[in-house]
Order: sequence, then C-alpha cells, then structure tokens
Amino acid sequence: MTKFMHVVRTPFSPAQKPNFRRFSIQKAFSDVYAYKALPPVARSMYCFSYLDLPFEPHIKRLPRLPIYRHDPIIHGFFSCFNHLRVLVIFPAWFGPFPFVITKLFHLRYLQVRYFGNIPESISELQNLQTLIYDCYSSHMALPGKIWTMKNLRYIHLGKASYTPNPRIDNNLVTGMPNLEEFFNICYSSCTNEVFSRIPNLKRLSICASSIVRENILYRLLDMSSLRKLEAFKLYWRYILEKPIKRFVFPTSLRKLILACCSHFIWEEISSTFIMLPNLEELKLKYCRAEDDVWRLTSKDIFKSLKLLLSELNLKHWEASSVNFPCLKRLVLKNCQDLQEIPTDFGEIGTLESIELHDCNTISEESARNIEQEQEEMGNNILKVYIHNNNSKL
Repeated sequence: MTKFMHVVRTPFSPAQKPNFRRFSIQKAFSDVYAYKALPPVARSMYCFSYLDLPFEPHIKRLPRLPIYRHDPIIHGFFSCFNHLRVLVIFPAWFGPFPFVITKLFHLRYLQVRYFGNIPESISELQNLQTLIYDCYSSHMALPGKIWTMKNLRYIHLGKASYTPNPRIDNNLVTGMPNLEEFFNICYSSCTNEVFSRIPNLKRLSICASSIVRENILYRLLDMSSLRKLEAFKLYWRYILEKPIKRFVFPTSLRKLILACCSHFIWEEISSTFIMLPNLEELKLKYCRAEDDVWRLTSKDIFKSLKLLLSELNLKHWEASSVNFPCLKRLVLKNCQDLQEIPTDFGEIGTLESIELHDCNTISEESARNIEQEQEEMGNNILKVYIHNNNSKL
C-alpha cells in the first residue's frame, strides 16, 4: 500500500534525500538544514506548527522568530518548493504576507490564517482554485485583482469580507466564471455588478455585519441572476422591519439558512419561501419574530424535505400535513416556548423522524404522542428522538 502522506516529526540529516510528494510538519525544529532536506518535488505541504528557524549571523534578524516574517530565510524556504499544488498553514501568520507564496505558480489550494488583508499579488496565482483565508483584523477586504483569477472555484473567508466591484481594464471584462462557492461575503459587497461576474455560483453565504452602512441595509437585494445557486445562508445582525422582504431569491435554491434575523413576521416566512419550487431544506436559527404564532393556511404548501427550527421565540404552530406534504425530517433545537408540534404531522407519509434537542416537556410529550398514535396505526417508519444536553443529573 502506498503511503499517502509523510508526517515530519523529526529533522532529516543532510545525507538523507527523501522523495515523498506530500508531507505535514507536526513539530517546530531549530535546525534550518532540516528544512533544506525536505523534497523539492513535494506537491502538498501542511504546516501544523510554526517553522521556527534559527538565527543566522549574516542575516539581520532576531533569533528564534517564527517563519511568518518577510525575510530572506522565508523566501529561500518556499523557493525550494516550486512544484507545490497544495499549501496549508494552520498557525496564525504574523507580519507582512510572504510575497514568495504568490510566486508558487502551480498552487491550486491555499489555506492560511493571517492578521491582514490578502495582497493584490495573490492574483499571480492564476492556477489557484481554492482560497481559504482566516483574518484576525476587525475589517477584512479582498483585493480588486481577485476578479482576474478566473480559475477560482471556492472562496472561504473566516469573517464578513468586503469584495470590491469588478472593473473593466483595457476593455477586458474581469470576473470569476468558474466560482462555485463564496462563503462570508459582506452584505455591502452584494451588488448587481458582483453577481453578474459569478454566474455559475452554487453556494453563497452573506453576512450583514456592523460595518454595513444603514442606507445599504434598506435596499433591495436581487439574487435572481444567480440561476445556478443551490445553497444560500444569510447571517443578519440588524433590527429592521420585514428583513426577508428585502431579498429576491433565485428559484433554483435547494437549501436556505436564515440566522440571527429579527423583526420579521411568520407570514413572511410562508409567503416568501413557498415561492421557491426547488427548496428541499429550510433552516431558521437564532431568529426572533415580532409575533409568536406561525399560522399556515391550506394554500401555504412547502415542498421541503427537511425543516430545522433552532432557538426561536415561536410559541404556537398552527399547521397540518397539507402544508408539508413532502417533509422527511423535522428538527427542533432549544425551542423553549413552543407549546406543541402540530398533531397532524403524523399523517405526513414521507416523515421519517422528529428530533428535539433541549426543548420543553410539553413539546416533547406532543412528539411522543404523535409517534405512539402512528405506531398504533401500523406506521413504524416515523421515529422520535429526544436529546436533553442541559438536563440536570
């Protein structure tokens, strides 16, 4: 069996010439020659520890500083690995971003933690497909030249990040036509110009953070041009009336997550999301509605296969099997105010499970009653699972 990856825990001697192509560094070494012995043919490098290089007299540098500084030793280290396709550095990166990394032309996958914004020179990585970036500064922004990286497929950002509008340079329209996932884009960056340059996006996460100006929050955000979007998550931290009505969702959506949204009414949930014909999964997390009753009429029909309600102020839920004819899984988490699960849910032929996590005893009892009633009718498919992590021992 071929070994997939070599784990570096002890330094190599200068006489050794390892030729493995994937390796992970688990421990910091003080011998710079140990790193020079690493194979230059390596394709993948995973750093789980600071690469603590020693002081060298001919280089003006403080002793025992981590590798995450912009100096000749760092440049020499990464210059040895011109064939890298994958570079992952888990410890936080101090100091300026090492320019030498942007010279790794063959890089396909880059994951770093850094205390500043990504430099414009990142655009030199024209073969990069995945960019995962955690930022520790209060404000984060992607460089304008990010739009020249046409091979990018996945962008995962650690916090809400501003993305500038794409520009037209020398009559050449920039964009990321291959981008499929954009995680944690700042709400203020969501413009028609941005959406038009990522037409093949499949998964999107938008965060409305404290840096958004108030006038931007009141605008209508039209995402209908994202015709291939399948999964969308909205993290909303502002108190505005009817926040859900400020969005135009694409009909292609299959999964929708709404988190930390307040001052909506439950009728908005019904009237907005039932218009999404392909919706299979709906999650509402940490939301606070203005009312505490979700009343559904016979015309309110959801086709979702999974419904999750987590930490809501919902007290009464008036619904029947007609409203959720294809529901397969119902999950309730920390819904302390909910008095009862609609008893008619047992008649949903597709329903396989009802899960309750840290809910009150009344809703738990209603779930057990539904399960017992179905068992008496010969329906052994429906199962009820109750989890109480906060219960007293």
